[in-house]
Amino acid sequence: LAEAQIVGRAIAAGGWPGLLLLALSPALGGLAAGLLLVWVVPGARGSGIPQVKRAYALGDGRVPFRDALGKFLIGTLQIGSGASLGREGPTVQICAGATTLIARLTALPERNLRRLVPVAASAGIAAAFNAPIAAVTFTIEEIVGTLDHSVLSGVVVAAALASVIERSVLGVHPVIEAPVGLGLDHASSLVLYALLGVAAAAVSIIFTDGLLGLRSWFRGLRRVPAWAQPAVGGLVTGVLGAAVLAGLGVTGVNGGGYETLGLALEGKLALGALLALCGAKLAATLFSYSSGGAGGIFMPALFVGAMLGGAVGHLDVGVLGHEPRQLGAFALVGMGAVFAGVIRAPITSVLIIFEMTGAYGLILPLMLANVTSFVLARRHRPTPIYDALLAQDGIVLPHGAAVRLDDSATAAVEPLARQLARSVGPEDHAAGLPQVGPH
Repeated sequence: LAEAQIVGRAIAAGGWPGLLLLALSPALGGLAAGLLLVWVVPGARGSGIPQVKRAYALGDGRVPFRDALGKFLIGTLQIGSGASLGREGPTVQICAGATTLIARLTALPERNLRRLVPVAASAGIAAAFNAPIAAVTFTIEEIVGTLDHSVLSGVVVAAALASVIERSVLGVHPVIEAPVGLGLDHASSLVLYALLGVAAAAVSIIFTDGLLGLRSWFRGLRRVPAWAQPAVGGLVTGVLGAAVLAGLGVTGVNGGGYETLGLALEGKLALGALLALCGAKLAATLFSYSSGGAGGIFMPALFVGAMLGGAVGHLDVGVLGHEPRQLGAFALVGMGAVFAGVIRAPITSVLIIFEMTGAYGLILPLMLANVTSFVLARRHRPTPIYDALLAQDGIVLPHGAAVRLDDSATAAVEPLARQLARSVGPEDHAAGLPQVGPH
C-alpha cells in the first residue's frame, strides 16, 4: 500500500516531475529510517534473519518486540518509499518478536522460548511467500541447521496455520503469477540451463561479495554520519530507478518489483531491459541494504535472478529457435538459481519456486541450474551470507548445526554438479538428481 502511494504515484506522474520524485523518495525515506535506526530502534537494522539466527544459536530465543515493531514500521517506510529491499526477511524478525511478547505475557518458561524461534520463523516465511513447505525447509536449513525433531512438529504446524490464514485473507493463489504450462519442452535447452546456473553463480558472488564489501565501506565512512547513510543508499537507488524508467520505460528497480517480475515470467521484456534491470536492481539492493536500511534480500535476489534468466532465455530463443514462451521458463529458473547462490538454501530454492508460481514442469532444469549455482558460489565463499553478516558484527555462530547441514548438502550436490558439467543429456541428469533428495 505504501509503495503504491509513493512509488506508484511518482511513476504515474510521468515527465520530469515524476522522475525527480522517483529519484528523491527513496533518499527521503532512507533519511527518516536512518534517524529512527540510530536514535530509536537500532535493533531493527538489516534483514532480520541474522538477528533471529543469533537469538536461536547464542541466546535464550528472545527477540525484543520493540525491535520487531520498529522493523515493521521502518521496513514499511523504506520499501514503500522505493528502497530496493524485501519484506520477507523482516517478517521473520517480526514474528519472532511477537512470539517473545506472547511468551512474556503468558509467563512461558525460558527453556521453551528458544524452541519457539524456529516456529515463528516458519510462520513468517509461510505467510510472506504463501509457501508452507518451503518455509519448513528454510527454517531447518537456515535457522535450526539440523533436523531437530524437538522443534520440527511445531515448525510444520506453524507453517501450515500461517498459510491457511494467509490464504483465507488474500485468496488461494501463487504469490507470483507464472504462465500455465511452463516446462522443459526441448532437451537441447538443458545446455543453456546449465549455462544459466554458471551465470547465476557469478551474479550471486557479485551479490554477496558486493553486499559485504559495501557494508564494510559504509561502516568505515566518517564523512557521512550513520543516520544519513541510508539516505545515500536511497539516493543511488532512486537515481538508478529513474534512469532505467527514463531510458527504457520499465520499472522494478524501486520497491519490490512484483509487476515487472510478472512481465519477465510472461516473456514480455526485451533483452536490453532485462540486462539493465538485472544490473540496476543488483546495484540498488547493494546500496539500499549496505547503507544500513531495514529490509531483506529475498525478493531482490529473486528479481535479479528472473532478469538474468530471461536474458539467457533470449539466447535460447534466438540461437536454438525455440518458442518465445521459453523466456518465461528461463526467467523462473533464474529466480531459483540466484536464490540458491545467494541464500545458500538449496532445497528451499527449488521448493519455493514451485510453491510461489505453481510451475512444477521445470523440476529438471530448476534443479540443474540451482545445484550448479549453489556449488560454484559456495566454493568461492564457503560462509553463508547471513553468517557472514553476523561475523561483520563480531558475532560468530558456533561451528555446529548450521555448518554441518551446509557441508552435508554440499557433499551431496558436488558430485552431481561435476556430472552435470560433463554432460547435459536428459539421461545423465535423471540419474544424478535423486542424490539431492535425502538432504
